Amino acid sequence: MRFADIIGNAEVARALVSMADSGRVAHAMLMYENEGCGAMALALAYVQYLNCAAPRGGDSCGECPSCRQMAKLVHPDVHFVFPVNKGPKSSDDKPVSESYLKYWRELVTADPYFTEADLQKAIGIESKNGLIAVAEAKSIIGKLSLTAVADGYKAVIFYLPEKMNQETANRLLKMVEEPPAKTLFIFITHAPEKVLQTIFSRCQSIRVMPLSKDEAERVKALKPADDREEYALFMDLFSDLMNSILARDLMGTLECSEAVAALESREKQKAFCIFAGNCIRKIFMVQQNLARIADIEPQEEAFITSVAARCGKGFCAKAMSDIEKVVSMIDRNVNSKILFCDLADRLFISI
Repeated sequence: MRFADIIGNAEVARALVSMADSGRVAHAMLMYENEGCGAMALALAYVQYLNCAAPRGGDSCGECPSCRQMAKLVHPDVHFVFPVNKGPKSSDDKPVSESYLKYWRELVTADPYFTEADLQKAIGIESKNGLIAVAEAKSIIGKLSLTAVADGYKAVIFYLPEKMNQETANRLLKMVEEPPAKTLFIFITHAPEKVLQTIFSRCQSIRVMPLSKDEAERVKALKPADDREEYALFMDLFSDLMNSILARDLMGTLECSEAVAALESREKQKAFCIFAGNCIRKIFMVQQNLARIADIEPQEEAFITSVAARCGKGFCAKAMSDIEKVVSMIDRNVNSKILFCDLADRLFISI
């Protein structure tokens, strides 16, 4: 991945290049983004630039052995950590990221703007919560204790460090605080407030900004067809839910909540909550006469506008708060039927 290939966040890319060129390379960095906004692409481009044999014009050459290895995610000194669990694609009793590395490479090379739900699907653990357990820390410490294969930086890219438990963080803490020479950690998070403070406090933080409407459209064009099918499914569920609430049809509202709870995995349920929250944001923007910057899709404009005119002014704030609580409860393995039934009731009351 070269910086030239990245969609959006040009200022972040320039800052990373400046850090590398000046030699002020932070040994631990925390990139926090809204899901799918390009933090992984930036991290890969940054590591590739640092290890490039012939960088030019503020970018890696894309042609040297190191760049070719990075393009395929097979660089021997670059390691990846991401949330995993037992699943049909690995026979390990205590799986670590390396157990699913083949599927990780396929996903990231095809779509560096992937979501957590995409990852869960790629490694075959849609029905489980991914975790970064202590076995992962042992694996990384073992790898970093070895001499670098090439004459460059060793790097560990952590995807979603908020999935790391306290024991894992404690094992890694000294390594993150005092890493071997020319070793860097890059943490990519969607929820910086959930990252353990012991890790957060030792990192240089970089905000990866949300994409503009045009940039988001370019990213969307890279997505496979099943992502568009998911959009259609979620819009149908959300529109049925809102129409039932606005019609004061309680039984219909509860039926919609059961349909959401019946989605095949917790990650899919979380993805729906994120989608619903985004729709609520658009409704709020229309209510504030800011439709022009609400990033409303043409096919949803009539629906969003209609809901904005029919729901109360305080509804959106309450709805967003309730949806965020559901996402938090999903991560804690609370029963899905109870969660979405309660959410539907709350939305019905607050409309």
